[in-house]
Amino acid sequence: MARKYQVIYILNPAMGEEAIQATSEKIEALVAASATVEKVDVWGKRRLAYEINDQKEGHYVLIDFCADTEFPKELERVLKITEGVLRYLVVRTDD
Repeated sequence: MARKYQVIYILNPAMGEEAIQATSEKIEALVAASATVEKVDVWGKRRLAYEINDQKEGHYVLIDFCADTEFPKELERVLKITEGVLRYLVVRTDD
């Protein structure tokens, strides 16, 4: 059964533009391979509410997608081990 989800993740801006782009494309490809992507919203570089790993800014990306109930756990596992991801959050958005 497919459900609607959102994932927002923050990348370390110290990686550089090319590495940020490559990491974002890798994550988007993973989501697209196992889910139906509805929208990708790149917020860009923004100030963090508090420092994370001595960083005051982060590169934000929001993805809306539909997937089966097992995929968000796999996505969280991959985000946890991906180099350069400061924080992430996956939430279910349907009723």
